Amino acid sequence: MKKFTYTAGTSAKKTLGFDLGDRCSHYCLVDRKAREIEQGVVETNHSSLRAFFKRMKGVRLVLEMGTHACWIADLAEEMGLEVLIANPRSFELLTKSYRKTDARDCQLLADAGRMSPQLLSPIVRRPKQCRVDLSSLRSRKCLVESRTRLVNHVRGVLKFHALRAPKCSVESFHRKVLAVIPKELEMALLPVVQLIEHTNKQIKSLEVQTQKMAKERYPITETFEEVAGVANIISSTFAMTIGDPDRFSDARTVGAYIGVVPRMNSSGDSNPDLSITKAGDGEVRRTMVIAANYIMGPFGPDCDLKRFGLRMIDNGRRKGKNAKKRAIIAVARKLAVLLLHLWKTGAKYDPFYLARKNGEPIPAAA
Repeated sequence: MKKFTYTAGTSAKKTLGFDLGDRCSHYCLVDRKAREIEQGVVETNHSSLRAFFKRMKGVRLVLEMGTHACWIADLAEEMGLEVLIANPRSFELLTKSYRKTDARDCQLLADAGRMSPQLLSPIVRRPKQCRVDLSSLRSRKCLVESRTRLVNHVRGVLKFHALRAPKCSVESFHRKVLAVIPKELEMALLPVVQLIEHTNKQIKSLEVQTQKMAKERYPITETFEEVAGVANIISSTFAMTIGDPDRFSDARTVGAYIGVVPRMNSSGDSNPDLSITKAGDGEVRRTMVIAANYIMGPFGPDCDLKRFGLRMIDNGRRKGKNAKKRAIIAVARKLAVLLLHLWKTGAKYDPFYLARKNGEPIPAAA
């Protein structure tokens, strides 16, 4: 991603540390010489913050990423403040302090924002429309998870009474399970089955609306879906999560953004293989892994991505039993880089681009 740049000569004269709370937020205002000018509490609502920010015009606002961070940052910028959102994963002085209070947290934020904003690893917000659109995908995920719990409940109750629900898709479960439910369990299970049916309809409706919205606002999703394993939900999730592809100066950095690069703990001769960072948005990481599993599975067509993963598995047999898992994560990372590259360059997807470049054999129909 593009690195945050900070020039002392253009810094704000005052820095406002803001520790967000659900009802009230603590703040601490300091000048360039770290002298405290003002400290207090303000209600975390739109009207109170608008009035508060109105008299803070030109001040640098530093707050930690959280539920309220984005809309407060939008409001602050609208009122003429410079905004930095600290990444809590990178600013452990705040999250792992032995003397953690709201008043102390806002002082730490103010001091860090005044002295060295780079230490905060400032988070770049997605465009507001992307945040709104992502809410639809989050709602769909919530509905799908709720449906899974409901289906598992019905199966569990039937199994407890020596019965077994039919093997079928979740979309047809509410119809086929009725033949198995005995009369004595109707009062317990029929309301749940009816709720499963209603949830199916809501999920389907939301998927249709999301697909239509993605095609209108994110036409790049049509290019994404040319890649094997990248269906509508996956392409929409990636497009809405990234928001603006120009945020990334190099497409290869998107792997670190979605948390599918290995952690590092290198010291001296020690350089162990560690798990991935799991930084960034968990949902886009999950969808990239789902697509990678399909690509590496029996139904995934031959392509550069699959060949890359298979080579990793062949080389990994000498390193341990997790070679396939590592290969799938590597394919997920390479897939994310590919999608962002297609978006940034506007290039047409060629499943055998590297194979042609390296003179490898490709299918006759390709």
